[in-house]
Amino acid sequence: MRAIQVLIILICFLCNMLDGMDVLIISYTAPAIAKAWSISPANLGIVFSSGLVGMTVGAIFLAPLADRFGRKPLMILAAVIMGICIYLTSYATDVNILMIYRFISGLGIGTMMASTAAITAEYAPASTRDFWVSTVVAGYPVGAVLTGISSAKIIAESGWEHLFELAGLATFLVIPILFFFLKESDEFKAKAKPEDAKISALFTTEFKWSTWQLWSALFLSFTTLYFLMNWIPKLASNAGLSMELAIYSGTIFNLGAIVGIPVQGYFSTRFGLKKSIGVLLLITAVLLGIFGQFSGSNLILVVLFFLGFGVQGSFVGLYAVAARMYPTAIRSTGIGWAIGMGRLGGILGPILGGILVGLGLGMAESFLFFALPSLLAGIITLKISSQTIS
Repeated sequence: MRAIQVLIILICFLCNMLDGMDVLIISYTAPAIAKAWSISPANLGIVFSSGLVGMTVGAIFLAPLADRFGRKPLMILAAVIMGICIYLTSYATDVNILMIYRFISGLGIGTMMASTAAITAEYAPASTRDFWVSTVVAGYPVGAVLTGISSAKIIAESGWEHLFELAGLATFLVIPILFFFLKESDEFKAKAKPEDAKISALFTTEFKWSTWQLWSALFLSFTTLYFLMNWIPKLASNAGLSMELAIYSGTIFNLGAIVGIPVQGYFSTRFGLKKSIGVLLLITAVLLGIFGQFSGSNLILVVLFFLGFGVQGSFVGLYAVAARMYPTAIRSTGIGWAIGMGRLGGILGPILGGILVGLGLGMAESFLFFALPSLLAGIITLKISSQTIS
């Protein structure tokens, strides 16, 4: 690869690290915030989902603007929104203000992820495009893990507010990097830019059925993923683990993703995208179903690792499906709407988790409940009908 390709991929990887940090920070701080403010599980689930609502709106309504105005200005805008709102979250004094800040920061997160996937697909070599798109999005769990590793100590010593301050400042640092070093791809500059990238372009005869299949698979996989990402630390805390160990349980889940995402990218290059993702989702469903068999055992941490490997490796692969399915002129629109539809499942997952926890269900019972959407997502993925995807 040329130096410019490597540079753009590294920048996009860094942006997704910030995405992972900014999304998962609420999960890592949830036990401390719930304790300080006496928040019920149901209200905590709504707080989790408020950020996901923002990500959905950003992916659907802001990300498609990258097909008209370019990937670079939208990524800079996303970083500005994320940095300001993550930093201001440290000054939140009640649940309603927290929800507002999480929603607005979600606008930037949803825009950033769709734009990085699009520009990576345009810069990466065609023969290894699926691998590079997956690897770039692997920055997401890397950011989540680094945040998890540092958050327990920061929260214990300085409070949860300080963690949001540091995360906001870290996000601001990427803005000059984007401004000075990010370049639009030749492929994007050569294509006619639609004045208004319409969703109808995703439902022409060529894309109609495969679009519905992709949206369904993402909706179902996001339902499971965001339940796990948001509720693992709290469920582990309810199960009797210390706050520090509960946070680390979420970190182990994301460590599995760091391994699983590039491995999925390699398998997809070698064995086919649909087959690799579908099988990973089916394995995830099995692990969720048998999780209760490991209660009280240290093997729980191993299972959490492989759950992160499977569910996050597969959902990132679905981004690569979207990047490959749609042509350059509507790529950000296609990826943005696909992510947006997936985020609707992400909104539902934490809310359902809050209801289940409120009913007194533990980790094993809750995980069993979420095995079903993972199973269905795997089956649908194997059936995606686009001719551009093996």
